[in-house]
Amino acid sequence: MEKFVLTITLNAAVDKTYVVNNFTLDRVHRPQEMKSVAGGKGINVARVCKTLGKPSLASGFVAGHNGRFIENHLKMEGIPFDFVRVKGESRLCIAIVDLVNKTQTEVNEWGPPVGEREARRLERKVKELLPRASFLVFSGSAPPGTPQDIFARLTILAKDVGVPAILDTSGELLRFGLEARPFMVKPNIRELEYLVGGDLNDEKDVIEAMRAISDRAEIVVVTMGKEGAIMLADGETIHTPGLDVPFVSALGSGDSFLAGFICGLLDNLSLEDCLRLGNACGAANVMVVGAGMARREDIGLLFKRATCKLIY
Repeated sequence: MEKFVLTITLNAAVDKTYVVNNFTLDRVHRPQEMKSVAGGKGINVARVCKTLGKPSLASGFVAGHNGRFIENHLKMEGIPFDFVRVKGESRLCIAIVDLVNKTQTEVNEWGPPVGEREARRLERKVKELLPRASFLVFSGSAPPGTPQDIFARLTILAKDVGVPAILDTSGELLRFGLEARPFMVKPNIRELEYLVGGDLNDEKDVIEAMRAISDRAEIVVVTMGKEGAIMLADGETIHTPGLDVPFVSALGSGDSFLAGFICGLLDNLSLEDCLRLGNACGAANVMVVGAGMARREDIGLLFKRATCKLIY
């Protein structure tokens, strides 16, 4: 039985990306390019896993007409899914990319309301799927009303059957999720600041904050946009500097990074090479319109360029 990376997207979306050069307020614009895809951070992870030839399955919540679009688009992309359907309407997320001024403006809906009853249904679904999972990945935000400890509860289910859980979220979902001690956590700088309750002004601050949470995850990786990423694992702190690539859109680059790292783990690469592969996937995503749309050939070339430096 072939194992798959099981991704959980609580707040799946229809992602619309418009390329509007010289975008300004209070004007009527017509996009030079438009793309609508199934979106949400876990779905982006599944998409990049597929690009790298690794089986994945997307789960979480979907609702309404947008939910059907999400499922139909995943079917068209060849990405397996098994969602819990809830009442309401899955959200629409709009990104306006200006290639001239190198800006990205996002308008994201909240998503359908979800409560304890729906959370229990998702727990049952995940419990059914876990025996076939190689990793369980939690990515992104939650719809209104979702229990804040949902990722913690699912992490415990995964640990019960020996499946490593990976946490990439924010706010209280991140705080509660860490209490269940997942295998890996991947915050960005802003999310790490929330966890430690203060500003992180330089690399030293970031590393100290990572150490403060390192007792709650075997691997801590902090993504820093153009500055690359820092990993704390096995008592070592390693930095992979950002790669210089033509900017198109940063949407989904953190998700692409995480997918690359996971695919490296599946290929039994060293942690340093997992970090390099994550870096390559994140940078390749910056070069294209659409989240998780990185091209395999770009990833391969950027992986050769990616480097790592031992800090401690």
